[in-house]
Amino acid sequence: MSRIRVFIAVFSILTLSGCASQDTALRKQAELESRLESLALGSNLSNQRISSLSNEVRDLQEQRKQDTATIREMRDSIMNLRALTDEILTNKSTSPTAATPQKIEVINKEDTGAQPQKIDVPSEAYLKAFGLYSADKYEEAIESFNAFIKAYPDSEYAANAQYWIGECYYSRSDLPKALDSFNKVISNYPRGNKVPDAMLKAGYTLFAMKKPENARPLLESLIAKYPDSPAAARAKEKLLQH
Repeated sequence: MSRIRVFIAVFSILTLSGCASQDTALRKQAELESRLESLALGSNLSNQRISSLSNEVRDLQEQRKQDTATIREMRDSIMNLRALTDEILTNKSTSPTAATPQKIEVINKEDTGAQPQKIDVPSEAYLKAFGLYSADKYEEAIESFNAFIKAYPDSEYAANAQYWIGECYYSRSDLPKALDSFNKVISNYPRGNKVPDAMLKAGYTLFAMKKPENARPLLESLIAKYPDSPAAARAKEKLLQH
């Protein structure tokens, strides 16, 4: 009987020890599972934060591109206005080449039933056409500049008018016609003050037409012929980008 009691006591102790060990293991397992859940939750939050930051970075990059494009457009507009001012100041003291200037008709398409306006002074006709360009009325500006060149082929503004025709086509993304207009400035008015600008924009146009093999030599020629001109400085910037 005493042996049976001893056996029962030992069995009870072992059983209790096993239960205690099992409880400890279960607690440790629960703790590990809790930690894993915390890590998983933290990982999800980190991934969400990283994704959010990535989206913010992309938005900032896109905004930067838009701001850069806006700044470039503003700079081009300022340079265009500055070019017009320089043209007026340069040519103001120049006497007309013809004794009696011809008349040119400048028609405002928005007017209905109005008679065409007769303008006797070439500079006024030129400014009228440039005003249409500045107002983004490119089709009307092209017609006015062409009419000006036809009426005043020997005017000091003729080369400038041809140049702005090219700018009109360039703004409309009509690259072949833009290139043709800029080339006319270079070939028809080789001593004109718009030749450097025409060479620059012809180079821009060739790059836009995916013809870098033609654009680079042209801009390099511009830099060599007119090293101190603003157009040469912009040509250097363009070459660095390509």
